Amino acid sequence: MLCLNPHAIEAGQTMNTSEKTRIVGAPVLRKEGVQKLLGQALYVDDISREGMIHGATVRSTIPRGLIRSIHYDERIDWDAFTVVTAADIPGKNHIQLIFADQPCLADGVVNHCDEAIVLLAHADKHKLREAMAAVRIEYEALPAVFTIEESERREQIVWGTDNLLKSFLLEKGDVDTVWANAAHVVEGEYRTGAQEHLYIENNGMIAEWSEAEGVTVWGSLQCPYYVHKSLLAVFDLPENKVRVIQTETGGAFGGKEDFPSTLAAHAALLAMKSGKPVKMVYDRMEDLAATTKRHPSRIRHRTALDKNGKLLAMDIDLATDGGAYSTLSSTVLSRATLHSPGPYVCPNVRIRSHAWATNTVPYGAFRGFGAPQGIFAIECHMDEIAVALNMDPVELRRGNFLHDGDTTATEQVMREPVILDQLLERALKESDFYAKREHYARENASSAVKRGMGLAAFYHGAGFTGSGERYLNSIAGLDVTPQGKVRVLVANTEFGQGTNTILSQIAAEAIGIGYEDVEMAPADTRVVPNSGPTVASRTSMVVGKLIERAGLQLVAWLREESGLEERYSASEFFAACARYGAAHGEVVSLCRYEAPPNIYWDDKTYRGEAYPAYAWSIHVAQVAVDTNTYSVQVEDFWAVQEVGRILNPILAGGQIEGGIAQAIGYALYEKVILQDGHMVNNQMTNYIMPTAEDVPPIHIFFEEIPFQHGGFGAKGIGELPHDGPAPAILNAIRDATGVGYHAIPLMPEDIFAHFIAHEINVETVSA
Repeated sequence: MLCLNPHAIEAGQTMNTSEKTRIVGAPVLRKEGVQKLLGQALYVDDISREGMIHGATVRSTIPRGLIRSIHYDERIDWDAFTVVTAADIPGKNHIQLIFADQPCLADGVVNHCDEAIVLLAHADKHKLREAMAAVRIEYEALPAVFTIEESERREQIVWGTDNLLKSFLLEKGDVDTVWANAAHVVEGEYRTGAQEHLYIENNGMIAEWSEAEGVTVWGSLQCPYYVHKSLLAVFDLPENKVRVIQTETGGAFGGKEDFPSTLAAHAALLAMKSGKPVKMVYDRMEDLAATTKRHPSRIRHRTALDKNGKLLAMDIDLATDGGAYSTLSSTVLSRATLHSPGPYVCPNVRIRSHAWATNTVPYGAFRGFGAPQGIFAIECHMDEIAVALNMDPVELRRGNFLHDGDTTATEQVMREPVILDQLLERALKESDFYAKREHYARENASSAVKRGMGLAAFYHGAGFTGSGERYLNSIAGLDVTPQGKVRVLVANTEFGQGTNTILSQIAAEAIGIGYEDVEMAPADTRVVPNSGPTVASRTSMVVGKLIERAGLQLVAWLREESGLEERYSASEFFAACARYGAAHGEVVSLCRYEAPPNIYWDDKTYRGEAYPAYAWSIHVAQVAVDTNTYSVQVEDFWAVQEVGRILNPILAGGQIEGGIAQAIGYALYEKVILQDGHMVNNQMTNYIMPTAEDVPPIHIFFEEIPFQHGGFGAKGIGELPHDGPAPAILNAIRDATGVGYHAIPLMPEDIFAHFIAHEINVETVSA
């Protein structure tokens, strides 16, 4: 069930009637929808290049050790194969992300299972598999580290000098002076597991090499300029000798933010050495075993409250498992840190956070990247506090919500409207929360299937943290083609979430032409400027604002120089563009990012305006726990959110539905099982995700408070829905069973173990 309410809930919060729009806010058809529906969209494995051969990867079979030798079985005709090792890299042997600690190919040492060591290429895929099996690598194994706790002990140093990939200290007030006089002190520890992205299309790349053109890659990716940056380093080439082109991309969720840089480099190295185009497409088993996952976490809360349940102090210790290399761990840790206090007012806060290295596949970005971990812990902890204080968990939250003018843990003043109270009331009403909770409490006493209601309140910062957007310094804009189309010039990519559609709507609206008069330029680094990565819920808000400004700027130029009237038709607009182009040679309108006023951030003290805007939400889950099978079913779900202006109600609803479904998997189904650092359930037969039968009816309600610095009032939306379902579900399980669980994924065997342990304890006490 999809319920859309595109209106603000208080008078004065809607846009002025003079600002009504024609295209923004309408459920227009997706730009690429027809091509996908008709099978005309070309994904990387649909594409062929003349003379193309196939690439494959020989990977480490141990989690940590020294490479002593590489043997190539003499029964294979190796002259027919292209073989690449680290010695063939012409530039730097590293993948350039935030830090350059991850090698493109292992050279002398391996730090996780499935690390790439040797690349092979051949025209025949079957012979390629035979050759892979004929490469034998001899290692000297070294002791490995697999958990946060092992890394913290530093008995084995597996990264740097202390295993510490990144740490933050966030302080507000004076936490240490509060405990002695607090009426209540509540402690809890919460854990989240790894999660696989499970995008529908596996990772894939095609690469070509020539002395004249350098490196060109086509692939399934999120961030063309990230890949471009890494290839510059690996091949030691100038910017004009590296070209990155996104192909149609079947899902990403963050998993194609970082890893495509590695795969692109591998394919390009094989292309350079072979002199032929090379395609590398992973099968599902390789993709699951060798690519990044969501960071596991362990978060400890110690909270002081007064006698009325008002928060006095939060002392939070947050640790994540970063895997073998840093990848994006610092960014994930930052967001986890900033979201871990929740949407609550607290005068004294201390958050100590650390990302630790282990000998597992590096963990990377995944929808929400850190916020789901931090929000899971605080929202489960709020229910723990409610139990300890014998309070209604709803009223505990209500009494501590942030409001206009309050300050966050970073001392950011809430200048934009905060309507958590109204969102909460809406969620309680739509879900019939209290009546159902009372009804189920009566039923549960005599039923093996126990039902409960749970709630989570949360926010999600839109855009890059702090000074991140200033650092990116993004450029985006528009041009006009000879065929009479306005073309959107961005490096932001479409991978199912609606980028092409939303940005086209914004361009058409800003200029005053039809949606059909706008098209997207290819995400090609030779064609589009660097508008920043397609991550962090920034596309509609940050890049959308650039496109809006570029459209208004273009219209202003045409009025000033080309005689465009105040009111005009699409044909008159394009005629004015033709006159402008004749005078200037081209019609291009580009805009560079400008930070909203009063946005200041201190990276050293970790204080200031962490985000220019926040999206806010309340999630309510209804669950059924079968005490015979120990299984949990999410039976119904309600999501109420304020995400700024809704640019396209169908796409917005789809984002919420998809994020909730994905987060149900995070909470109850998706468990990455590692043995000696290798993922052993790397198939979709044993890595279990929720199917359509496991996803409940999802009731979606929007409230709108347009953000003036976002594209036509938009804030971020794509990551928010992944933040709340897991704690809402576990809080509902507590309501149903009376048992608080503190770790996800919560599997039937975990519930069974608790019930058995509880029964044994009861028997022991009775005896």
